[in-house]
Amino acid sequence: MRTESRYSEVRKVLFRVLWLNLAVALAKIIFGQISGSISILSDGFHSLTDGASNVVALVGLRLADRPPDANHPYGHRKFETLAAGAIALFLLIVVVEVAQVAFVRFRSGGAPAVTGASFAIMLTTIVINVAVVRAERKAAKRLSSELLLADARHTQSDVLTSIAVVAALVGSAYGYPLLDPLAALVIVGFIGYAGFEIARDAARILSDEIVISEEDVSKVVQSVPRVLGCHQIRSRGSADHVFLDLHVWMDGATPLVDAHAVSHEVKDRLMQQYPQIADAIIHIEPPPLGARW
Repeated sequence: MRTESRYSEVRKVLFRVLWLNLAVALAKIIFGQISGSISILSDGFHSLTDGASNVVALVGLRLADRPPDANHPYGHRKFETLAAGAIALFLLIVVVEVAQVAFVRFRSGGAPAVTGASFAIMLTTIVINVAVVRAERKAAKRLSSELLLADARHTQSDVLTSIAVVAALVGSAYGYPLLDPLAALVIVGFIGYAGFEIARDAARILSDEIVISEEDVSKVVQSVPRVLGCHQIRSRGSADHVFLDLHVWMDGATPLVDAHAVSHEVKDRLMQQYPQIADAIIHIEPPPLGARW
């Protein structure tokens, strides 16, 4: 899929999810204020950060879609990863806010007003969020976008927190009001774990962690005739946008023109085997003394 088409598809998905997240968040926040339920209100703010992260993601995509230039010869692809990292930051802010509200309720006491409408609001938003998670995961796989995958994980945490809220509402209805702030603390755990996963995946890309194993690359390279071996294999980038460089061994007596042709064949085979490779830099050299092939 062409880069322009891919970014356009990712943007369409994010815009659709943004409006759904805003609707879900407003419903929870308004009803949480009316009913006095800390867990519903906290879950509403969690949903609101889903929408905020969608906005951050859209801004990141706009920057990442820019073509390579003199100052960014590798392109702007990592802006998408930075946007995914910003989602993790939003989650951290929510963790702090929800924890503070929960501890205040533990100290001050009080009970929420639990009605049939409370359950209707929560169950409806759960159904919506489950549909959003499934759609985003499917789109993330089709478009190879870690940004959509990160956003799906964020929304999935919202599903889990909403289930915890429903459990708290049931407990409050049966005379256990402390379950309301307790559910808020459970929400903190879910949000924190989702943030950790997103930050970990973004860190792998930003720290240039290996993407394709040396062994897999070596197998492809050594399938090319006249190649004696390879070493110093390095890969970096995201799952769908990889940069690769390596040293390929050839007989030292090979004419330069022939060696150049072999290097192109190596590159073509690598990019055919791994379409996610954006570019591969190949250095031709004779085998080191004592090397086995």
